Amino acid sequence: MFGYRVPAPDEAMLISGGRRGLGGAPFRVVTGHGKFVLPVFRKVRFLTLSMCESEVTETCVTRQGIALHVRAVIAFKVGNDHESIINAGQRFLSDQDQMSVLTGRIFAGHLRAIIGSMTVEEIVTERQKLAAEVLDTSKTEMAKIGLIVDSLQIQSIDDGDTGYIDAMSAPHKAAIQRQAQIAQAQATQTAAEAQQEAARKQAEYARQTAVVKAEYSAEVDRAQAQAAQAGPLAQAHAQQEVLAAQTELALRQAKLRQQQLVAEVVKPAEAEAERVRILAAAEAQRMKIQAEAAASYDRVALDRMLIDQLPQIVKEAAGGLAGANVNVLNGADGLGEIAAGLVSQGLTILDSVRQNLGSQEPDGARSSGARSENKGDGLLQLRSGKQKKSDDGPVDVD
Repeated sequence: MFGYRVPAPDEAMLISGGRRGLGGAPFRVVTGHGKFVLPVFRKVRFLTLSMCESEVTETCVTRQGIALHVRAVIAFKVGNDHESIINAGQRFLSDQDQMSVLTGRIFAGHLRAIIGSMTVEEIVTERQKLAAEVLDTSKTEMAKIGLIVDSLQIQSIDDGDTGYIDAMSAPHKAAIQRQAQIAQAQATQTAAEAQQEAARKQAEYARQTAVVKAEYSAEVDRAQAQAAQAGPLAQAHAQQEVLAAQTELALRQAKLRQQQLVAEVVKPAEAEAERVRILAAAEAQRMKIQAEAAASYDRVALDRMLIDQLPQIVKEAAGGLAGANVNVLNGADGLGEIAAGLVSQGLTILDSVRQNLGSQEPDGARSSGARSENKGDGLLQLRSGKQKKSDDGPVDVD
């Protein structure tokens, strides 16, 4: 639109002519918005508000009298407030490049003054302190011309050919070199140890690999040997099973044969032996019964014979007394006693014969002989009694 002017975001529009600006300034300041400006009657100029840079290279003498070449960079701009814009516009509006030149000169002066109050060691080791002091001392002057400093950087400090900074840094360099050497030696030792450890691990791995390979090879050999022996082993096991089956069959056949022998030979033999034993026992019992019967018969026959012969024996005994000289003292009683004694003697002989027959075996022939002998003995005893009676002489009977 005709007569309407708008400043850029990093610019301040200065309108001169007409009414005065704030604080009696010869122009009005417009920032951030546009404004109608009457042509011919008003004049518009623009002041930059962007960041500017100024480089300072200055030779400064320290408190120790050592010259140092200092290089610094200053970043500055026009302040955003109206007062700063007015101050900067009145000084630099016609030639805005002069802001960098003037700023460099201001900072060069303050830099020389501050470095002159410091030692080389302080300057080298405390650059930030140096920059802060320069900013503090220049802040008032920069505000008067409407500028503010954003940063100050000391880029380099050089003592030229004096070698002071090098000499000052020599112990540190030596220490650093020593530390570097120690670090290098440690690094070398660590590397050597790492290499040794790697070699050891490789050797261990190679050993384990060889062991595993040997185990695999042995396992393969065993498997092959087992595979090669599988056929003969299977045949041997089969033969062993066949022999075991044959042995079991032979044992069963032997047991069956033994049972057959027991059933065919032993049992019949035992039965025959039992039969023979029973027959022999029966025969013995029969013979015993017969012998006892025969003995009983013989005793009965003998008793009968003795009984039949007893009168004859008594008669013979009495006949033996016929020629004897017997004196009977008591008459008929004495004679009766003699007769009774003869009868008693005959009965005693009969009992002796019976006892002898009872103690003999039940043999018919032996029993007959014994009976004959006993019979004869009885007769002999009777005869001897008669003889004794006759030899004793007269028997006196009281």
